Amino acid sequence: MKIRLSLLSFIFAFLACYSHSEEIDKLHFSFGVIADCQYCNIKTSKDAKRQYALSKRKLADCVENLNQIDLEFVVHLGDFIDRDFSSFKEILPIFNRLRTRSYHVLGNHDFSVADELKSKVPKVLGLNKKYYQFRSHGYRFLVLDGNDISLHAYPLSDPRKKYAEDYHKALPSGTPLWNGALGKVQLDWLKTELQAAEKVGDNVIIFCHFPVYPENIHNLWNAGEVLSSIRRFKNVVAYMNGHNHAGGYGFFDGQHFLTLKGMVDSHESAYSVVNVYRDRLEISGFGRQKDMSLTINSSE
Repeated sequence: MKIRLSLLSFIFAFLACYSHSEEIDKLHFSFGVIADCQYCNIKTSKDAKRQYALSKRKLADCVENLNQIDLEFVVHLGDFIDRDFSSFKEILPIFNRLRTRSYHVLGNHDFSVADELKSKVPKVLGLNKKYYQFRSHGYRFLVLDGNDISLHAYPLSDPRKKYAEDYHKALPSGTPLWNGALGKVQLDWLKTELQAAEKVGDNVIIFCHFPVYPENIHNLWNAGEVLSSIRRFKNVVAYMNGHNHAGGYGFFDGQHFLTLKGMVDSHESAYSVVNVYRDRLEISGFGRQKDMSLTINSSE
């Protein structure tokens, strides 16, 4: 009898272990990420770092490939164009061929248009709000607007332009003009969303055009403040951004900070598919973007 009970215990333990292992290795869902398409119909030399006009072909190839993959959504992390409002008309129809849901993050170059057209940029990208959230499969995705305080996003006559100038003057000498910051209202919204996600048990992934970690000249002007807002929430899995075309990575307090490489750079493309598992994010990179495995809720 004892031998029979021991055998049954072993079988049950094995099945439980197998079931747990199977759950961990089960793909929950996938989504696509593109950074800095930055299209503009201008000629550059073959050796130029940024090949603006080639982004049209690169994006078309990217969309065709992503349409062959079962994706929950695709997000573009800002700088969809490099300049000129007319660029949207040329590049948006290609992006809109995606067969799944798609989202845009606002970048600094998206506002490199005539003053009278700056206010139309969010609408042309299909945005009712500059920062927003959406949910899927137990995840809450928070899309931030790093141009909230910006020297690019507002016309010269807008009081927010003057506010940004004064804000930048108060920063350390040499702080780049081409970054931006989150304003107080948006920071309060971010904290409220993080608290709401924590309350219902959602994991969180944050999208922004600008990085916040590690230290870099491309970071948000108030990167430290944003980092302080999110670091205490253990359900924040990752912060993903573009802006620094070279890409980058940091790990801090159990949270991953991933800068995706810019599609516009070089003759080779760059984009990713993020495969979400219970215990990790598997990044499948295309072109210049490398593969990565990011463990969830660990201390590396």
